[in-house]
Amino acid sequence: MTCPDGIFGRYRVAADEAYGNNARLRGELRKLRLGYVLAVSCDHLVPIDGGKTRCRADRLAADLPATVWTRRSAGDGSKGPRFYDWAWLADVGADGNPDDDGRHSLLIRRNHTTGELAFYPCWAPQPATLAQLVGVAGVRWIVEESFQAGKGQVGLDQHQVRRWTSWHRFTTLALPALAVLAICAADARTPARPAQPDMIDLTVNEIRRLINVLLIRPTRSIAYRLRWSRWRRRHQARARRAHYARRLTLELQP
Repeated sequence: MTCPDGIFGRYRVAADEAYGNNARLRGELRKLRLGYVLAVSCDHLVPIDGGKTRCRADRLAADLPATVWTRRSAGDGSKGPRFYDWAWLADVGADGNPDDDGRHSLLIRRNHTTGELAFYPCWAPQPATLAQLVGVAGVRWIVEESFQAGKGQVGLDQHQVRRWTSWHRFTTLALPALAVLAICAADARTPARPAQPDMIDLTVNEIRRLINVLLIRPTRSIAYRLRWSRWRRRHQARARRAHYARRLTLELQP
């Protein structure tokens, strides 16, 4: 996915291994001066020693001392900040032409609970910091969350078709429906609306429920349905505070 603005120039690109392993794609992004943080597989060969030798990414990570790892959040999740251990190897992993007037580096993410590793060759047309690169790496989850919302709320994966044309028609109807829900959720968070600290903001899920009971299948117990909606949002607000407090407590422990 691409995100506008920032230290990466006009756009920055983040993607999973299916795209990050494509050397040609990385080269084209550099030609377009598009900074990127792309995931690659563990057997990705990383140039070291000025490009004289290449080392597998997982072997390179295994030899890193404990002092190079730092814990940072890749963004807020449903249960609090997504903390991982990160190692940033600047000026390592020059991908293609090292004289392309850009900054090459390798970012390594480690799940401090399971030890699972993820690897990200990075390139930026201007100097970048670790915090900025971690932020770009975390942006990719927005796409995954959008697909999950599409599947759960508008049946994006519930088509029973085998031809491209029929699939395209189904998807074309499902995605605008999801867009309407997302716009309603964003409109509910405008500064003009009074804040309700004891409840979470209206979500895509909750708006879909309200549309069902108020418009599509209206019932006589609308007041009852609205009370349940407010109860859910209060309960979710309490659960979110508890999750955040627990996550922060665990992350701050030595």
